[in-house]
Amino acid sequence: MTKATHIIRFIANEDNRVHLGQLVDTSRDVGLDTFEGKKVEAYLINGSIFTPEVTSIVYTVKQLLSPVSREDCNYIRCLGLNYKDHANEAKMALPKAPILFTKPRTALADPYPAVIPVPKAAQDGTSDYEAELCVVIGKTGRDIPEEKALDYVLGYTCSNDVSARTMQMLTTQWSFSKGLDGSCPLGPVLVTKDVIPDPQTLTIKAIYNGQTVQDGNTKDMIFDIKKQISYLSQGTTLEAGTIFLTGTPAGIGFFRQPRVVLEDKGDIRVEIEKIGTLINKVHYEQW
Repeated sequence: MTKATHIIRFIANEDNRVHLGQLVDTSRDVGLDTFEGKKVEAYLINGSIFTPEVTSIVYTVKQLLSPVSREDCNYIRCLGLNYKDHANEAKMALPKAPILFTKPRTALADPYPAVIPVPKAAQDGTSDYEAELCVVIGKTGRDIPEEKALDYVLGYTCSNDVSARTMQMLTTQWSFSKGLDGSCPLGPVLVTKDVIPDPQTLTIKAIYNGQTVQDGNTKDMIFDIKKQISYLSQGTTLEAGTIFLTGTPAGIGFFRQPRVVLEDKGDIRVEIEKIGTLINKVHYEQW
């Protein structure tokens, strides 16, 4: 293995330290494997996610972490109402330009066994999930034309835009209601653009307590990833390490009948084709 294509960040059994690794078996779903306690091996990576050097040293995964650390992430940009079927279920007109909100780095969270923490302020029966394809920018750019936009992408992973709906509906600005601590789990693996040359062909699902509640495809985005990168780089420097959450398909809990809520100890999964399954349990904080 000479090139990093499936990058994980993990704590190793061998030394109990945090490392980057290239999956040995890229055909497996590392999210499901670690959840089920199966052995996962990775070639040790020297360097960063932006300059990975794959070695021949093999480590085993003790705990899976978000493939992008808080130190490597400088900005989380999120698109709202970016799937046609989601706009339809919300009974809202298709936006004429991307709707942007942001999350702080403190929202980043790891896959299972890490939990999604729901604070007291959001324990009102409206805590919600949103399965989303996450884009990680690999090199810095500005005023990027659409035809070159994917050149700036490092890779893709799964994300969950956890949302506090009561807080969200109080204001037109969504950053606070979607930016609570732990409200942006990422994982299980960062798959590079070499493996996913066309990100607009991927099935995307949310599975809550064993029931598929979202079942969409990235081809249904209103603004595709090329358009997002080009639009949001106008007069604005997109630094390497910027994360894009690219919108969610129909099926969010708030619009389902009856409504579906993230309950304490619930099991929420985001499954994206060619990437795998991001798994988290829900935890209601008691303080």
